[in-house]
Amino acid sequence: MAKLVELNYKVVAMVIGLLLIIEGFAMFLGLPFQWYYHGFELEALTISGIITIVVGAILFLVTRKTRNKNIGKREGYLIVTLSWVVASVFGSLPFMISGWIPNFTDAFFETISGFTTTGASILNDIESLPKGLLFWRSMTHWIGGMGIIVLTVAIFPVLGIGGMQLFAAEMPGPTPDKLHPRITETAKRLWYIYILLTALEVIFLMIGGMDFFESICHSFATVATGGFSTRNSSVAEFSPYIQYVIVVFMFLAGTNFSLHYFALTGQLKKVFKNEEYKAYFYTFIVISVIITIAVVFANNEHVEKAFRDAIFTVISILTTTGFVTANYLDWPGIAWMLIVVLMFIGGSAGSTGGGIKVIRQLLLFKNSRLELKRHLHPQAVIPVKYNGKSVPREVIFKIMAFFLFYIIIFAFGTIIMSFLGLDFETSIGSTAATLGNIGPGIGNVGPVDNFSTIPTIGKWVLSFFMLLGRLELFTVLLILTPAFWRK
Repeated sequence: MAKLVELNYKVVAMVIGLLLIIEGFAMFLGLPFQWYYHGFELEALTISGIITIVVGAILFLVTRKTRNKNIGKREGYLIVTLSWVVASVFGSLPFMISGWIPNFTDAFFETISGFTTTGASILNDIESLPKGLLFWRSMTHWIGGMGIIVLTVAIFPVLGIGGMQLFAAEMPGPTPDKLHPRITETAKRLWYIYILLTALEVIFLMIGGMDFFESICHSFATVATGGFSTRNSSVAEFSPYIQYVIVVFMFLAGTNFSLHYFALTGQLKKVFKNEEYKAYFYTFIVISVIITIAVVFANNEHVEKAFRDAIFTVISILTTTGFVTANYLDWPGIAWMLIVVLMFIGGSAGSTGGGIKVIRQLLLFKNSRLELKRHLHPQAVIPVKYNGKSVPREVIFKIMAFFLFYIIIFAFGTIIMSFLGLDFETSIGSTAATLGNIGPGIGNVGPVDNFSTIPTIGKWVLSFFMLLGRLELFTVLLILTPAFWRK
């Protein structure tokens, strides 16, 4: 009989406790808005914050004296997966205690959708929610966008904990970019950039006439590529200026954050020579132009409006943000079919975007093209090159495995949703939208609909897909295998 591996459960509990403490205090940040707009109706956020902090403090205090604070690969994967689940459970409390989402399944779905930056909602009347809850809803995006783990890793030195395994397990993309030899410094610099982008967007939105509350909520959702809006019609009812501002920041949020660092330090050549960035940029431009032309001619739309809706929708879906200004299902077939294709591309590696990622698509395309040459010259060694450097074969194999798993899970999910009674388009749309952390899909979960009509079992399945997509499949799938728990 195989022996079980000895995991350092105390350090797992300590890290999760620390995360809960951070989450609890984050709930209190919505109290000023709740008080300003609604008076002293503070019970839900206050009680939820206190419960979360107390539970987190107990876990942390009981385990903080553990001598072994090393985090191995197994502990890293376990911490990252459990963190998102536990954060979502406690993050559901404000919705349930307030009574606005009394059902635990719906509250959990809404919260994990926030933390995973998916933006899929079950709410039919968003504007009726108290401002404190709307702020917390947007805050779940912002915390989950750069990653709860990356935030925690930045303060690990105080606790004497190493965080490389957590950073590698949580950061999106084939490989995490280290901006500094010390992983904690990398985490801090990523968060500095994240905060800077958020602050800049708040300023530009307020210049356009959006009030401070809505500016900060939409900035949280944009920079995190989440998509939760404070309005029932998403961004559609705001001015063209505000929509263009959000387009710019969605594009920046879907760009590898390492490139932002290079740009801020004057290393612009590294940005414009980066092959993933060029593929990301040209995909955005080319598909936007095609859709603009299609909408203008087929729907007789005004050129500027068609262009604005096209670039907004393309970058929203490409970066998996999920904001909406138009119902793309009303566009001509070629337009919304291109939107569906974008759902399987995703943002850049090292960005807050979800999906398969541009770099994986690019390397798969390069490898497929070179495979033709290898057939002609079987003895030749023809490596795949990225940014002028050869990519190891094992990296290509990992990408191929990721792509295969992604397609299999997508197909399996579509079948499950069909068994639950959803029509074919809605089954495809709900699975693609949650696995890719996109938000809106097609069918009855399209841009003007939501996920409220999905059966209870379906909501739990889609919640699992959101977690899978946010943590790049393998982090979650590994802990579900028997080999993970055996020596």
